[in-house]
Amino acid sequence: MRRLRITPAARVFRVAALTAVAAATAAALTACASPADERPLIVVSTNILGDVVGELVGDQARVVTLMKPNADPHSFEISAQEAATLRTADLLVSNGLGLEEGLQQHLDGAIEADVPAFVAGDAIEVLDYAEGDAAGMPDSHFWTDPARMLDVIDALEPALVEIDGLDADQLAADADAYRDEVAALDAEMTDAFAAIPDERRALVTNHHVFGYLADRFDFEVIGAVIPGGTTLAAPSASDLADLVTAIETTGVPAIFAESSSPDRLVQALASEAGIDVEVVELFTESLTDADGGAPDYLTMMRVNTERITSGLTR
Repeated sequence: MRRLRITPAARVFRVAALTAVAAATAAALTACASPADERPLIVVSTNILGDVVGELVGDQARVVTLMKPNADPHSFEISAQEAATLRTADLLVSNGLGLEEGLQQHLDGAIEADVPAFVAGDAIEVLDYAEGDAAGMPDSHFWTDPARMLDVIDALEPALVEIDGLDADQLAADADAYRDEVAALDAEMTDAFAAIPDERRALVTNHHVFGYLADRFDFEVIGAVIPGGTTLAAPSASDLADLVTAIETTGVPAIFAESSSPDRLVQALASEAGIDVEVVELFTESLTDADGGAPDYLTMMRVNTERITSGLTR
């Protein structure tokens, strides 16, 4: 058998060729790797506000929403890594008015570290809870009134303009387009609720979440299973007895359970009342994932409007 002899020159050429191949491969891999996202970072507490912020900034900024789909804004928690991310944000957007109970210490820490912050509750005419354990305290559930959400958008746009790297003209165009959508939602809700007879315009839910909707569209909130502004509270026997009396007196055909809270109390209340009352699920405090029925603010409000209207006119 004849043996192949590799000369020193050939050996040098072979090494050089292999080195060139390796370098080309490394360059190709580097080119395929995703570059660091250098867009401005906006961190948002709740997923409802996260959706709104995303509509305003589009792909101009990286929007990180801390609250996961289907979570309870009163009690959700964040990881140490997410807490650290708060302090690197170009803007921190929160609801305020006591909503983010489990998150407030992290929000306060970021603000103390000089992170620019926008609090939506500072941009609206605030209502106070009228009854229950939270009577006299500010109601944090402003988003159930699309007119107040428009107030938030109007105040949020200037805060976004201040972020380096965002195009003001594009931001203005996107904000105007979203305002039109929210205004259209408001008109749709007005028309739909007009079909509910005056004697049926009464709301009962897990806890007091409909104060702003009631104020905007002329409903009466006759009670809540949990008589306060937070799902972390618990009803007493007298609270439930009073609510049963209110339901029997008004004869409401439906009571509403929030998707972010178990509806066992509402089901028990309907059973205890001994009346023909339907329990209807609403999406009030959290968006869902893409397949959950309420993946964005506009859809959530339209679904709720249809369910409230159907429940109270059956």
